[in-house]
Order: sequence, then structure tokens, then C-alpha cells
Amino acid sequence: MEIKRIFDLLENYKQQFPDKPDVIAGKDNGVWIKFSINQYIEKANNVSYGLMALGVKKGDTIASITFNRPEWNIIDMGIQQIGAIHIPIYPNISDSDYLYILNHAEVKYIFVAGEEMYRRIKHIIQDIPTLKTIYTFRNLHGFEHLNELIEFGKNNKNKKRLDEIKNSLTENDIATIIYTSGTTGTPKGVVLKHKNIISNFTVVSYILPYGPESRALSFLPICHIFERMVNYLFQYRGISIYFAENLGTVMDNIKEVKPQVMTTVPRLLEKIYERILFNGKKLKGIKKIIFYWALNIGQEYNLYKENGWFYELKLSLARKLVFKKWEEALGGIDLMVSGGAALQPRLNRIFWAAGFRILEGYGLSETSPVIAVNTLEPNGCKFGTVGEVIKNTIVKIAPDGEILCKGPCIMDGYFKHPEQTSQVIDQDGWFHTGDIGEFDGTKLKITGRKKEIFKTSFGKYISPQLLENKFKESQYIDNLLVVGENQKFAAAIIAPDFTLLREWCEEQGIVYTTHSEMIRHPEIKKLFEKEIEYYNKFFGDAEQIKRFELVDNEWSVESGDLTATLKLRRTYMSKKYACIIQKLF
Repeated sequence: MEIKRIFDLLENYKQQFPDKPDVIAGKDNGVWIKFSINQYIEKANNVSYGLMALGVKKGDTIASITFNRPEWNIIDMGIQQIGAIHIPIYPNISDSDYLYILNHAEVKYIFVAGEEMYRRIKHIIQDIPTLKTIYTFRNLHGFEHLNELIEFGKNNKNKKRLDEIKNSLTENDIATIIYTSGTTGTPKGVVLKHKNIISNFTVVSYILPYGPESRALSFLPICHIFERMVNYLFQYRGISIYFAENLGTVMDNIKEVKPQVMTTVPRLLEKIYERILFNGKKLKGIKKIIFYWALNIGQEYNLYKENGWFYELKLSLARKLVFKKWEEALGGIDLMVSGGAALQPRLNRIFWAAGFRILEGYGLSETSPVIAVNTLEPNGCKFGTVGEVIKNTIVKIAPDGEILCKGPCIMDGYFKHPEQTSQVIDQDGWFHTGDIGEFDGTKLKITGRKKEIFKTSFGKYISPQLLENKFKESQYIDNLLVVGENQKFAAAIIAPDFTLLREWCEEQGIVYTTHSEMIRHPEIKKLFEKEIEYYNKFFGDAEQIKRFELVDNEWSVESGDLTATLKLRRTYMSKKYACIIQKLF
């Protein structure tokens, strides 16, 4: 059947894959709870009936604040079937952002996972005048529970009215408003219609070589458009979706579920690789020599057997001796799709060499999200690029290097902000991404963020993102912020990887009591000077990092340094580290 509205996926699934017992699944009290398509549809319909009985109408806004779990899908479909608008919100944003989003969107109902999520917003509830009720997924004393709404809907079933509403909805109706993570200021509400998201997941569906016999693991925030679109894509292809319990259990869940495919972000891949390096360093004698020999082989990997037969022979041996153990640790995953930030080509090479296919893509919330993506087709993938532009979208590079695009995936605009919309969608309909890029043959390559590029006092333009991505190849650098606007040179504030740094200190016999004491040690300073010197060789003299300062903590969403999608919050960090930046120059 033709998918015109996102909730059409349910009937399409029932027609094509009727007998699957695990359309969606989540773990509760150590047990995987699975939902068949009939159970999924029945619960979603009862959510619709319940909301209708409460008086929810087309265009009303309903928010969810939760980590990934099957209930998210159930309420998502239940909300959309009656023409209401789903506002998914990150579970770890600031109080001020919660207050702004919930009021700006005029939210009437909120669904939260449980007590932890409720505690995040309970002190601001009185400041949301449109709010009527909060529902929890877990049955907490004194709170209304999702199952109560489902039971209420079951007792107020009105199939005729629901069918009338569904039939009245079109592809041009609003499906969702997604508030951006706000790297520079107040979150903006990206308005996406059904056709925006549907045009995106249908056009990229051929990329996945899997069907109803396969499983996917979902752990990236489903409130983000990347994971959400892929969630719909999995349902479109009949792939079972298993939701990881949390970020800390991803590796265990992979071993349990044995998924063929999952989405990821570069930061997770970096962490996995760092853990592998950490364990490899503990090896002794010949095992350690073989381990590092295999890593060197992996770093030289090229696609399509371009390195020749002798390299392939060495690679085959490396896979048997070393990389096979990686496969066992990662549960036999065959394919990972990476988005959200630039993936280091070196890291991509090593994972492909180890037998894990990674396809890097590119897009924004405003583009539903995919603009370009690498594929498994012949010559469909190239390291260092984000692949070819998808078939229903047009991309051009502006004279200043900015990536512009047109297509059915482009948002309707920013909610309640026509002036902000006109700043990014010009009169000819081109969406201005804010990213700088170029074409490498037929494939798109991202080289920086337009607003982040700065000029030194000597007139040299520097793309901090480009430098940061390269320097993060160092196993001792967890993250770094490149600064130097209107200064004579570029400098960096570095957050070390303290897990590996502690191991190094132990090997060197360096004694310390705190991270602050550790990073002040002369030998630590020398270690990072060598790392900076090595990676500076990849850049021209005017771009190189001339000075740096170490900080005594890793950056995270909770610390406020990273957005929910793990991007640096540059404006916030520039203020936070103003004294350090002043010292650097």
C-alpha cells in the first residue's frame, strides 16, 4: 500500500508482515517484552480513543520526555492518528529549555518514562498554563499511568470517528515539531509534515539489505530526527526494533539481541575503539605485537580491494587472529549507519577492515534528515565523504562554500518564527544548511560549519571542526575546542581521555591524587605536546595549534558542554572557559 501518512506504516506492516511476534521490543525487569503488529495497533488505537475522549483535537500538541522504549512508538502513532502533533523532547536538556519548549509549543499533555523524567520537570509544571495532565510509562503512586489512558480509550472506543479523522488527514498535515538542540541559543521548533519524513525514509530504504527476518537495535535518542526516521524505515522494511535499556547496556544488549543493523554516532565508535585499545595495551609478548600489527593493517584499509591481493592476504590473517574477537564482542553486527557528526576516516577504515560495514550520512533536523549517504552499491561508499545526494533531493554549493538543497524533505519552517525561516529558506526555495562542503567526484564532503569558521588576525580562515576531528584521532584526547578568532594563531582547550591517561600514568609510574594534579604533571604536558606536534603535521602552519590547555574533566551533556546530539556548545564553552582562552593568547 502507499504510505501517505506516517501512521499508514501500521496497516502496511499488518498487510506485509502479519505474523511477526517482535515488531517492537523493550526490556523490563530483565525480560524482553515483545509486541506483535496486532498488539501494537490495538494499543496505538486505544491511545487515540483515550485522547479523543479527553477532547484532544487536530493541531493540539502533546510532548514526550523519555528514553527509547516501545511505548514511544505506541503513543507516537496514537497521537498522529488523530491529527495531534507529537513534540518529542530530549530527556537531558536544561530546565530553561524544558520551560521554553513546553510553553512555546503550548503543550497540553506530557508523557514521561517514569519518576526520574518526572523529577526533571516537576518544579516547572506550574509555569506551563496549557498543560492538563502528565502520564507516566511506569506505574508510580499518585500519577496517571499510560495503561490508564489505554484502558480509558478501550472503554471509550469510537472506531467510526477515528476512521473519519484518519481519512481526513493528508501528507501535508503536520506530524511533529522537533526542537533543535540549541548549540548557540534558544531552541527552534522544526515543523515537519508527514510527507517530509515519508519522502526521506522511503527514498533511502534501498540502502538496508534486510527485511522481516532481521533485527535492529535502537539506542540513539528517538526524539532526534535521525533515529526517528530510521525507526520508521525499520517498520517500513519489516525489521524488528529492539530498544536498548540505556547507553551503558548497549554492548550487553547487542550480545543478547544479535542485531544485523543499528545506527550510531562517531562518539560511540570512538569509545568502542578506545576500549579495544585499552584492552590491547594489556596484552604481553607476541599477542601484543600481533594486535598492533593488525591495527596497522586496518589503518591501511581501502574499499573494493584497491590495495591488491597481498594486502587482502594480510587482512584475512588479521581478521582471523585479532578482528574475529571484535566481531564476537559486538554480537555479529553487520552494518552500522553513522550520522550526527563527522566520522574520522581512520576509524572508518579500521572498522571496515575488522568486518563492520559503516555507512556515513549527512543531514539536519530541517531536512528530515538525510541529504546524502554512502551506500553498499558498487562504488557507493567513499571514506571521508557522506556519500551521494539522495535521489529526490538537489544540492548545490554556494559561492562561499555553503551547502544548499531542495527537495520534499525540507521542513515547512520554524514554528512561530517566519523571520527565522526566511533566513534559511531563500526566495527560490533553497534551504541554507549552514555547513560548508564540496563535491569529491559524485560524493559530498563536509569541511566545516559556516558560523564556526573564524579568521585569525592575519586573515587566515580556520575551520575548527576540521581540526577537532583530526586531533580527536589521538587516543589521549577525548574532546577539544579550537579557538583563536581575531588572534594571531589557533589554540585548543583539551579534555583528555582520562581512562587511557590513567593507564599511561600507571605504566610511567606517575603518582597523583586528582585529575587536576595529573594534568599539571610535566610528563603529561610533554605527552600532549607530542600529540599536538604529530597532528599539526596534517595542517598548514597558519592552521596549526600553537598553544593548548588541559582541563580536568571530560565534557558531557550533563556538564552542559555538549548538546543532546554530542556537539560542542561553543558559545557556552567560550564563556565557561573565558579565563583559559585569555591565558592562551
